[in-house]
Amino acid sequence: MVSKIPLILEILPNKSGSPVLEECYEFLYLVLSANEDGVVSFFESGGLKVLAPQMSTFADGSRAMELAMKLVQLSLGKLSLGFISNTYLEELSIIVAAIARQFAVLHNALKFEALHILSAIFSSELSASLHEALRVMPNGIWSDNLRIGITAILQNRVAPAEKLHALILAESAISVMGEKWLINQVNSPDAREPIPADRCLLLVLESSRVEIAVLLNDMAYLKYEASKSSSSNVDSILSKQRTLAIAFSLIEKIIRLVANMGADEGELIDENTFTKVIHGLNETIGVVLEYLQDAKEHGEKKGDDLLASVRVVGSYLAETPVACKEKVQELLPFMLSIEGNDEPSPFFSVCFLLPMLCQTTMKAEGCQVLASFGGDKAVVECLIKMINTHSYKVEDTDSVFLACDTIMNLLLKKEKLPLSLKEPIYVNLLRTLACWAENSNDPTVTMMASSICSLILDHSSEEALLGYPNFNRSDLHSLCQLIVKSLASNEMDMVDEARADMDLQEIISSGFSRWSHCFPYIKGTVERELGDHM
Repeated sequence: MVSKIPLILEILPNKSGSPVLEECYEFLYLVLSANEDGVVSFFESGGLKVLAPQMSTFADGSRAMELAMKLVQLSLGKLSLGFISNTYLEELSIIVAAIARQFAVLHNALKFEALHILSAIFSSELSASLHEALRVMPNGIWSDNLRIGITAILQNRVAPAEKLHALILAESAISVMGEKWLINQVNSPDAREPIPADRCLLLVLESSRVEIAVLLNDMAYLKYEASKSSSSNVDSILSKQRTLAIAFSLIEKIIRLVANMGADEGELIDENTFTKVIHGLNETIGVVLEYLQDAKEHGEKKGDDLLASVRVVGSYLAETPVACKEKVQELLPFMLSIEGNDEPSPFFSVCFLLPMLCQTTMKAEGCQVLASFGGDKAVVECLIKMINTHSYKVEDTDSVFLACDTIMNLLLKKEKLPLSLKEPIYVNLLRTLACWAENSNDPTVTMMASSICSLILDHSSEEALLGYPNFNRSDLHSLCQLIVKSLASNEMDMVDEARADMDLQEIISSGFSRWSHCFPYIKGTVERELGDHM
């Protein structure tokens, strides 16, 4: 029977609209169901290339469509999507569009079959490549159909597992189409009235919130209260962590949607909806903070679930830095100490909180909170690692400058803070910033690095620096060249970006006038190279 599959696939394109077509699909379904070799033969004989264009022509809910979907499901179940490879991305995108329509218009068991197939496809290792194929499709009807189907699932009483599948589809659709997909109004093919533009957004937010609350509660129980000897607990935690990643991703996407609303002309959602969204986000972040509090009380600071929790909290605080203020201040030392499973020391947790820290340290209170437990050192260590990781060729410049701004905010208020600028970590920062600027042609890098160094040098001397085992004459020379370069920029025709750094120029020049007598090598070099300009 398997040997007949190539022949059946060869005649199928010529039987469109014929009663024989359905019989051919019945045959293929029976053979593929009974024999794994049939699945391989179907695939190697170009089954997807035959299936894709035909599925677009089948009537909604027809037996032929049902059988075609079952063939897709069998192929996905018995073949890795990696095995399908990028060769069939176009066909797979057409199949996704056809199944998405069934997901939108049907109201029977086949709707859930469509949901499961789409969820399997978007959860596969091929999903990233598929996203690009879907993005370049001539129209976005497939994404409209996904929204209709997802809305129907989330607003009705269905099993939690089905809602999770719907959330997986929502996360994938947003990844392809952008956050505005959540609020694009579209009419269901069989609806008498249009679906409100905000319904999908509110349903996804509420479903994600509930999912996060349940998952974090279950995980806390499994980690801290249930018997730790059971291997099934470990498997259950890992499974819940994967699900949690989907819900967290959706919350972060909703946060970005809300953050971008102010930049768009016109109101994307009304004030009532906006209030509901903010309330839902506040509740969600509150639950996540409680989970982190629980971890802190149990002395648990390592885990990808904890790191993901810090990330979603950081995303929200980046937009509303004073949200949950007291709880955040209480947990800040703990959050900055969290490590992912594969991290030898905290790094990403600090990166995730930098946007919030950069804003809160603009005020004295924020600086005092951070410095009170040595949080400044966590930011300094993070900055050093970001720069050194890329051999001074920094790629994630946004995070680097957020760290620089945070450190700058602290240093400008250092007289009122318990900062110890003579510690080795600040000497290491001097070396790192000097090398970073030396390897960059960006004037903003030069000015920022020099400004921070100038503020640190207020509390040291040439003799003291050279007394550190990790600071030598070569480091002093690099630091000297940085100061010379930044002071010289005042005498040059600066580019627009550098002109925006005139406040930094003032920090550098006034700092030099204060501490130059303690650094004879730097002072002598500046006087020789800049002469009467100083």
